[in-house]
Amino acid sequence: MSSTSESTLDTASLTRLHWLGIALAAITGIVHLYFGVLAIDTLQGISFVLAGVAFFVAILLLRLDYRRRLLYLVGIPFTGVQIVLYFYLNWPDVLGPGGIADKIVQAGLIAVLVVLYRREA
Repeated sequence: MSSTSESTLDTASLTRLHWLGIALAAITGIVHLYFGVLAIDTLQGISFVLAGVAFFVAILLLRLDYRRRLLYLVGIPFTGVQIVLYFYLNWPDVLGPGGIADKIVQAGLIAVLVVLYRREA
């Protein structure tokens, strides 16, 4: 049996920018899971849980070095839509500190994903 495997988590190829993206995705993933569990009996709560899980699946796929460029490309609109939906669904009460902080994290994640996508072109 070989000591290497296709399912090995990759850390050698990850840059500081990758790790920043992982941290930002984990933060917003935790936020979504938290608020989703609080409202799990609603459609919005379920959608939050699914979004939170999606961020952690994306981190796993990145660590498995699975089609990273496509992962970045999908992550940009996935995260962007969440920012737009936040403002759409919460208008005019959008200034909650937790929600705004999460949107700042998500905007940072989008910036990281754009840079990573362009670097691997």
